[in-house]
Amino acid sequence: MMHGAGSSLGVLTSLVGADVITTDPATLAPFEVDQRRLFHGKALALARPRDTAQIATILAYCNAQKIGVVPVGGNTSYCGGATPDESGSQLVLSLARMNRIRAIDPDNNSLTADAGCVLAAVQQAAASAERYFPLSLGAEGSCQLGGNLATNAGGLNVVRYGMARDLVLGLEVVLPDGRILESLGALRKDNTGYDLKSLFVGSEGTLGIISAASVKLFPAQRGFTTALATVASPNAALTLLGMVRGRCGESLSSFELMPRVAVELAGQQLPSLAMVAPAGAGDWLVLLETTTGQVDDGAEIPLHNILAGAHDSGLLQDVLLAQNSQQRDRFWQLREAIPEAQRLAGASLKHDISVPISRLPRFIERAVPIIESLIPEGYLIAYGHLGDGNLHFNVQQRPGANRGAFLARESTLKRAVHDLVQEFDGSFSAEHGIGRLKVDELAHYASTIKMDLMRAIKRGFDPNGIMNPGKVLRV
Repeated sequence: MMHGAGSSLGVLTSLVGADVITTDPATLAPFEVDQRRLFHGKALALARPRDTAQIATILAYCNAQKIGVVPVGGNTSYCGGATPDESGSQLVLSLARMNRIRAIDPDNNSLTADAGCVLAAVQQAAASAERYFPLSLGAEGSCQLGGNLATNAGGLNVVRYGMARDLVLGLEVVLPDGRILESLGALRKDNTGYDLKSLFVGSEGTLGIISAASVKLFPAQRGFTTALATVASPNAALTLLGMVRGRCGESLSSFELMPRVAVELAGQQLPSLAMVAPAGAGDWLVLLETTTGQVDDGAEIPLHNILAGAHDSGLLQDVLLAQNSQQRDRFWQLREAIPEAQRLAGASLKHDISVPISRLPRFIERAVPIIESLIPEGYLIAYGHLGDGNLHFNVQQRPGANRGAFLARESTLKRAVHDLVQEFDGSFSAEHGIGRLKVDELAHYASTIKMDLMRAIKRGFDPNGIMNPGKVLRV
């Protein structure tokens, strides 16, 4: 195939235009490395289509020629899901030029947008119609809607609104042979056969390319009550979660758990955040938020009372309630700063795990001695979405430890952590997907029946294997 690469690109360029296909090395470079710089590939070329029809033309030609296509959104994947391999034979297809909000229907509480729309732009478009799109994550200023759906992104509001999959009403998808599945109807009830959109959500571009989506909107959130509290243990945090859920119900939108060591690391590496968290006792911190569609409906009173009672009973050591939007933003900046602080402080070994919420404290308790025995050069930083059972279970290099020795323990540590996850009926990839990084893990832990079904789906949609080769499955 490489022998005819030049002629193939010539034909492809003639089909869609020289402004769509480029081989300029400087333009290609950002697309040939992943967000975490774990994979360094080499692309045949970069395609930047302007509309769905151009995607269809590109895929139809690549399918006929058996040229692999790697779709990319904002290139924020943690698992190498949007990076070409090293062969120089795969076409990278960027959705960035497809960034149009197609329609907003406030009465139907829905929005239709191109897949290349940056997530923050979708949020802003919803807000302009006095509606709320709840998908929210640290990369929302650069990640794109299509990538969010292709990876079934989670983020900070899963407690109340669910994963990206739960927000999808309809999709427009270009299939590997260039046919277009047009199913953008923004219906909440539609039982007309198989739910095809759910196959594409979370498929990481291995079955087709999502070119547009209709998503759910919600009433604008005008009132926020945000608290940062210290607790003695994850078990105390779990008890607090039950109390808040019992009293606040659906108004609870976020419930994040952070070890004090992570908060202190963020303060050390990013000094502007050093004084944000409560000082004193409590080895763990909880960041929780309730939201309401009204500004002054008293929604903060129940949460205030719950936290006051929890403090009086000794469940909480200390608690801060955000007094204004600026302080609320600082609380969330502290939470979002942890990954960057880890990067600045040295190497880290990352795990994106989930277990049933009720078993998460016991999981942490069981995991700590395993980590201490296997990797003395590191220490645990487990933080994330306690409200939905998902922790970013990371091990950080100790100051002064040998980086090479630390990184050399990665495979041993990963197997031990993921074996423990399996024992707890959990998932080794809660919200980051499989990509290229976790293909072997999926093959190791998934049942034979699951793998057989996934391969059958892949063959049915993509018999020539052109869509994002080497990601999720090896077929």
